[in-house]
Amino acid sequence: MRIGFIVILLISEVIALTAQEPKRIVILHTNDMHSRLTGYGPESYYSPLTVNDDKTTGGFARIAAVIENEKKHNTGTTLVLDAGDFLMGTLFQHLEPTTGFQLPLMKKIGYDVVCIGNHEFDYGPEKLTDIVASSSKRGVLPAVLLGNAVFCKKDGRDDSLEGLFRSGTIKRTDIIERDGIKFGFFSLMGKVADENAAYAKPVKFSKQIATAKKLVKDLEKEGCDIIICLSHSGIDPDKNGGWTGEDTELAEKVRGIDVIISGHTHSQLDRPLIVNGIPIVQAGDNGRYVGRLEIILENGSVKFKDGNLIPIDDKIPGETEIESGIIEQERIVSKEILKPLGMEYGKSIAESDFLMVCDEQGDVEGSNLGPFVADAIHAYVNKHPESVTDVSLVATGVIRERIIPGFQTAPDIFRVMSMGSGKDNVPGYPLARVFVTGKELKSILEIMNIAWKSTPGNYCYFSGIRVETNPEGGMLKKILKVEVIKQDGAIQSVDFSKKNKTLYAVTANSYILQFIGIIKKMSYGLVNVTPKDKDGNKISDMNNAVIDMDTKKAGIQEGKEWLALIEYLQSMKDINGNGIPDIDSKYRNPVKTHFQVSSK
Repeated sequence: MRIGFIVILLISEVIALTAQEPKRIVILHTNDMHSRLTGYGPESYYSPLTVNDDKTTGGFARIAAVIENEKKHNTGTTLVLDAGDFLMGTLFQHLEPTTGFQLPLMKKIGYDVVCIGNHEFDYGPEKLTDIVASSSKRGVLPAVLLGNAVFCKKDGRDDSLEGLFRSGTIKRTDIIERDGIKFGFFSLMGKVADENAAYAKPVKFSKQIATAKKLVKDLEKEGCDIIICLSHSGIDPDKNGGWTGEDTELAEKVRGIDVIISGHTHSQLDRPLIVNGIPIVQAGDNGRYVGRLEIILENGSVKFKDGNLIPIDDKIPGETEIESGIIEQERIVSKEILKPLGMEYGKSIAESDFLMVCDEQGDVEGSNLGPFVADAIHAYVNKHPESVTDVSLVATGVIRERIIPGFQTAPDIFRVMSMGSGKDNVPGYPLARVFVTGKELKSILEIMNIAWKSTPGNYCYFSGIRVETNPEGGMLKKILKVEVIKQDGAIQSVDFSKKNKTLYAVTANSYILQFIGIIKKMSYGLVNVTPKDKDGNKISDMNNAVIDMDTKKAGIQEGKEWLALIEYLQSMKDINGNGIPDIDSKYRNPVKTHFQVSSK
């Protein structure tokens, strides 16, 4: 009897010691990679299989090597996660609905769980369904999460996506059991990300805090040891040098979350942000870093140990098999997209010896890239007699890439204006044109002058006009003078009076022009702008405003911003005699269209 008691006592002590033994978990994380399979920088310089020979960063072959190395050397459990916007940003995205290439590739690289961000909806819910469905046919996927999607019972456009939820192909939560640890995952689409997901309709997204509380409870009932939120919501710098935003609020208001993997705002956190004891991490954008978070599970409690960012640069020899698959996909992109347009994937079309930037988190007014894009659109549209415009504009939020010094290829230039699709087989939002009166043009400029201060992505760059402003003017009284610069150089002053019935053509992509129709809402009913066709008839559907760039061909030949950029670049002079056009040096500094003057 005594021997039995001793044996039981020894077993109890062993169990107690085992329960107390801390478990080490390493979480590797990315966010906002935007299909940057081939690195960040001019593609002609990217050489992931050799080291110390280029200045590019990122690239999936290098990321795969880092993940493989971490898994090899970590003594505890390793998880690999992505916080959304893994798609949309390069030419690769256009083939995803049919080839389903990237998600199986991410699984092969080592990703366990990914969440859907706003840009996964860029082609609409039906195309997102096609992307995920074609991906699952191609191979095994990471767990794909979208925790707060709300489907419409009356509108069938989201039925197919809802079907993927019913089949479990996309989930609201997921559980992974590894090394004796039960990990629970859920995801959220943030409020701002929801507003940015213009083409997600009719899908809506429930409030983050209430949804998070419910999903945490669900995972707690399942007995999860660690609960991780993949939140495509984000954090932003505050005025005091710290951080604020939707994910800090999430950490403050929802109990039971152990880690928040953040995305959407492209914030680069060199060290995790600890809020209410919860580590919040975010790794910048475009795969230039892989985040590494180390936590400890001990006696049922999760403790933060360490965290940092791993630079993904040319010091890392990329994984050969991953790169081979990407090169094959490049060939398909070249065949399906570029060759029909008379272009080749790796051929240089222009070069620059200076950086061109448009950063909505930085100095939007000091951008040199924004005016360049607006000028390119203006020149492109006015080159075609059927589509002459008075004013062209582009918003900061749709300019997705810098132009980094060096030789530029078509894929490099596409990344600058990579959003959206039209009704043809060429990627990119179509260019559209509406007509407004002089009074309405002034109203548009007045509202645009205000709207960007709360949402920098709404800051607009213009071409074809010169505007005089008085920053001290009252509400909707800051625009003093507007001049339209005609193609022959003639300058026409715009009459703002109601009696002026002259119509002025305004061109932008169809996505941006949607905002003109909601200016009444943006101005709280003070201003109403009615987009019209050239004959003055109201345009209610922006699809009817899409410009036909060649009326001699059947159907509508859509114009694209990235094609406008390429055409504009090819019109520039070859300064150094190497047969490749050089970007005009006048764009070293911002080209201004708005000038501050005193009303006195």
